[in-house]
Amino acid sequence: MSNPKLKAIELVNKHFDFVEAWSVSNQIENAKQCALITVNEIQLYLDEVMLPNPFDQYLDEVKTEIKKITA
Repeated sequence: MSNPKLKAIELVNKHFDFVEAWSVSNQIENAKQCALITVNEIQLYLDEVMLPNPFDQYLDEVKTEIKKITA
């Protein structure tokens, strides 16, 4: 697993080109929201199939790092 900060940047970058906004900073914010939705969905799925979910802490750290990303 990559470190949470690198994974956060990777996820936001993957969503960046697929979201539209009136400015780059808003586009980054939209990409961050999409990345957070992605991580939340992964976490929900893993919670359904693995209890306890061994990736919970890592995914929480990724979400924290996503929220820290600025324009």
